[in-house]
Amino acid sequence: MTDLVHFSADTFSAEVLASPTPVLVEFGADWCHPCKQLEPILKELAALWDGKLKLGQVDVDQDPDLAMQFGVMGVPTLILFLAGKPAERLTGFQPRERLRAKIEPHLPA
Repeated sequence: MTDLVHFSADTFSAEVLASPTPVLVEFGADWCHPCKQLEPILKELAALWDGKLKLGQVDVDQDPDLAMQFGVMGVPTLILFLAGKPAERLTGFQPRERLRAKIEPHLPA
């Protein structure tokens, strides 16, 4: 499994908004049980989509301004960024197949 990148307020603009590659960001928290359940699925998908998608996390407790900027009201919230703009949003625990169905159509062939 691949480790997830940790985005912060300092790195978000360069790593996510300016990325030429699609970026899936999980907004979560250490205390969030559904976030912990989602993590192995995200690591598996990061390995599956290696080279097609960057996948990482934002800790909403450490970077609440990022969560506010993107209207994150609950965790986990997943936002897919394409060319620096949010293209898909999913809130709550998501099964692997639902994530694949929502994200894969946006990935390069």
